[in-house]
Amino acid sequence: MIIFDPRQTGKVWHKLIDVLFIAVVASVCGFNEWEEMEVWAKKKEEWLRKYLELPNGIPSYSTIRRVFDFIDPKQFEKCFATWMKEVTEISKGTIVAIDGKTMCGTADKAADKKGIHIVNAWCSANKMILGQVKTDDKSNEITAVPELLDMLFIKGCIVTVDAMNTQKDTVKKIVKENKADYVVALKGNHPILYGEVQEYFLDEEKNGFKNEKIESYRTFEKGHGRIEERIYYYSTDIKWMDAKEEWEKMNGIGMVIRRTEEKGNKTEERAFHFGSVNSVIEYAKAVRQHWGIESMHWSLDVTFSEDACKTRKGKAPENLAMLKRLSLNMVRKDETRYPKKSLKIRKVHSLLDEEYLDYILKINFG
Repeated sequence: MIIFDPRQTGKVWHKLIDVLFIAVVASVCGFNEWEEMEVWAKKKEEWLRKYLELPNGIPSYSTIRRVFDFIDPKQFEKCFATWMKEVTEISKGTIVAIDGKTMCGTADKAADKKGIHIVNAWCSANKMILGQVKTDDKSNEITAVPELLDMLFIKGCIVTVDAMNTQKDTVKKIVKENKADYVVALKGNHPILYGEVQEYFLDEEKNGFKNEKIESYRTFEKGHGRIEERIYYYSTDIKWMDAKEEWEKMNGIGMVIRRTEEKGNKTEERAFHFGSVNSVIEYAKAVRQHWGIESMHWSLDVTFSEDACKTRKGKAPENLAMLKRLSLNMVRKDETRYPKKSLKIRKVHSLLDEEYLDYILKINFG
């Protein structure tokens, strides 16, 4: 997959690959604004020439910005997904969580413009982003998720989505086209199915879960003054459900009870799901690991300052979002030098240690 350069040949001073390389590596080092990238590149010109020709020196920040406003975001997204296929080994049963995130800084209240919303696919095993698709609004996630699934190489994985994206076409695509399994959340947007599953488990709960056809699994975590207990219930005895024939490969229904205690305050909540998996262990793993995508969203905000970004016009905001996800994955891939250090500290090492920066490039691009 190649990114097409739309610039007029006779007016091009800087190679596309040079501009992209500078922006990616600058982002790895912690510089996320166009002018910061130019300043960093000028200070690192000697090091950059190990990798780039730079026939006309370092591009200005306005040139970098224009390039990211010119290139096709869809091509950039597909290149990213293809790269992830090449550098990431995904084993059978790996959880791939799909969820959206709004880039708050791209909102313009004066122009009554909402922030750009990006739908991400996140791999739980290596904590990396596998792909992204932009939508104009969170409500458009329903159409964006199938588009994202078209980019992914997730055969044998278990895909998880929130209740809004629990759609028949999406589930069918996961099974038929992606050759994967799924566990999807269930809420009031499917009132009849939600009511059946909720009533089933609440009746069983009243009876003490004596039904031998319901599997259960319990986890208990304690730390930092907080106690959390999760009890998962999953049943594949669902021949009685009419909806079984309406949803592709629907094999079971599940409920998780989550109890927490912190500073004497106790809470209890229940969530309901259904899926194509066959065991409570698979169900529990999918539900628990789905929320790991929130930690990725947090990293984008805290470590890569995504919500602080004010780039709003043209194609640049979407391409900049892709750039930050690429940089996050590159830093995350370090499993040898500083595997126990935070992403933020690894970025500091990238900034201050050129040898470490060489290592980051080597493990990502060979």
